[in-house]
Amino acid sequence: MTILFDGSASRPMRYGLSRRIALFGPLALAACATGRVGAPAGQDDVHRVEAYLRAVKLQNVPFSQTWPNGTTGGGVLTYHAGYLHLIYTAPHPMDLEASGSHAVFKDSQTGSETRMGLAHNPLGLLMGNPLSLTGAVTVTDIQKPAGILQVSLARTENPSQGLVTLIFRDDGARLALYEIRLVDERRRTLFIRLEEA
Repeated sequence: MTILFDGSASRPMRYGLSRRIALFGPLALAACATGRVGAPAGQDDVHRVEAYLRAVKLQNVPFSQTWPNGTTGGGVLTYHAGYLHLIYTAPHPMDLEASGSHAVFKDSQTGSETRMGLAHNPLGLLMGNPLSLTGAVTVTDIQKPAGILQVSLARTENPSQGLVTLIFRDDGARLALYEIRLVDERRRTLFIRLEEA
């Protein structure tokens, strides 16, 4: 989800390889990092999201992505509990595959391959299998505008390591993930929007 590398085909960002690949942060950190879930209605929403993430099997879903510097790209996304694969076709062929506590990023333009741990990366919040939204993961905020359920997640022991916000279409009976926002420890935000889910 927020992969902090420059999506442009012409030149890398100035952050160095390890920072370019540091995975994000899916909403604004200031807006989402302060709330606590305590009401039974909030717990019901947490259980619905947890059940969705445990059961969903997204396969080659088209997505668009906006990096923190405004560069855009896209490709197809595959996700199920404990596994994420982003295959980029724009701005040029790239590949991010995450499973459990590790991820591998390949850039066909430069020929580089980078391996990274997810223990301190916001992306790791979505890699549990089975995924749990209690214990090591804390739900920091829930928003429910009409037809939408928005849930923000952080690491319980160190919420400053980043924030993931999942935005679902919600018709009351069914959730459909359509946006992920990732905010890293430097408060840079990456957006991934699914065209169908």
